[in-house]
Amino acid sequence: MSTMEEKNELAIQPPPRTASTMAVEGGGSSARNIITIFLRELGSFFNSLVAYVVLGLSMFGLGVYFFLMQNGGFWQVDRATMARMFEFMPWALCFIVIPLVTMRAISEEKRSGTIELLITLPVKDSEVIMGKWLAALAMCGILLALSLLYPLAMFKWPWHLGPLDWGPVWAGYFGLLLLSAAGTAVGLMFSSLTESQIIAFFLTMIVLVGLLITGSVAEAWRGAAGDAVAFVSFSSRFGPFARGLIDTRSVVFFVSVTVVCLLVAFRNLESRKWS
Repeated sequence: MSTMEEKNELAIQPPPRTASTMAVEGGGSSARNIITIFLRELGSFFNSLVAYVVLGLSMFGLGVYFFLMQNGGFWQVDRATMARMFEFMPWALCFIVIPLVTMRAISEEKRSGTIELLITLPVKDSEVIMGKWLAALAMCGILLALSLLYPLAMFKWPWHLGPLDWGPVWAGYFGLLLLSAAGTAVGLMFSSLTESQIIAFFLTMIVLVGLLITGSVAEAWRGAAGDAVAFVSFSSRFGPFARGLIDTRSVVFFVSVTVVCLLVAFRNLESRKWS
């Protein structure tokens, strides 16, 4: 093959394809596109070190905090409760898990140049956003499912440390899932704003950790100022779930944050068509 022919072949090679672009080639129904993007994105986590680092470090940190740290850990509590786990999990999710699983969602598409290819394929921008958000949320869900091994092992099998009231446990997990849904939507929004994964990671982490810290600020302040801070605080909103209560106002809050941030991410992705 001549040098000219080799150059022509190189010139017509398509841009590199990511999981999202390969997932939707050929079109399909909206639900099928979302599911396909979701499965490809979720698979990409386990094809790299992201899933193993996130899950491994989180479970290790949870074990250390739950059993060893703060006044002797669980063994000094002297009652069957999982409250300590629900103290740790929101911080683990907001500080490391959610920023890691969302930082590359859109920013990697922008950096590699595949975003232009993606928006020309027979797939809607909303399907791309939903598929990527579901994949990030699934990673958080897998972590929550793994953390359930602690109460099962301690209070069901192989140990039987006492009767555990499972109502507050399920309420706490429901609250963690809602917090994860809102947090991953925030992370996806920041990932859609920049081409840098590092910037997306730190923006997501700072905002989410800030929304947790505001809970302590709200407790210190009194009156209207404290109420206003508590209104937007993730820790204040998660508090009722950790105590075993399902607060409908907190459910609406987390769902609202999720919807708004996903809409912003969708608009950011859609704006690429006009830039």
